[in-house]
Amino acid sequence: MRRLSEATAKIAGKSFERKYVALGRIVNNWRDIVGEKLADKAQPVKIDYRKSKNKQKPEATLEIAATSADATALHYQKDLILERINQIFGDRWVTGIRFVNVPSNMQTKSFKKPKAPLTEGEKKTLSDMLLNIEDGDMRSRLEHLGQSIIMDDK
Repeated sequence: MRRLSEATAKIAGKSFERKYVALGRIVNNWRDIVGEKLADKAQPVKIDYRKSKNKQKPEATLEIAATSADATALHYQKDLILERINQIFGDRWVTGIRFVNVPSNMQTKSFKKPKAPLTEGEKKTLSDMLLNIEDGDMRSRLEHLGQSIIMDDK
């Protein structure tokens, strides 16, 4: 038996590359970024990277899925959304927003999922597995993944 921290790189693969972690952070903070009224009406879909010849840093564009009416409302808040996203990452990392149209009769998906509490034994086992992870953000993400796996197995 090996520790979870040793097997993470093999298991996670592309899921933990920077752009997927970045999209995950945006999804986790989505309600704070766009506000309660628009959080369920628009969803972040993906981040596109484009490297310019004269710049060393790639430019990132966030794609947001929304109906045309909601995209119009979000368009007026574009600068505020970019500012809030870049506060999460600490620099001007996302440089643009593109809206992807979704039909207005399509029901929006909610990211809320009812959570069953873990038992004390499950919490102890999970924390023991993550004991050697030094990065706090990675530890919390792995803890969340572990909790989800344990809850799905119930």
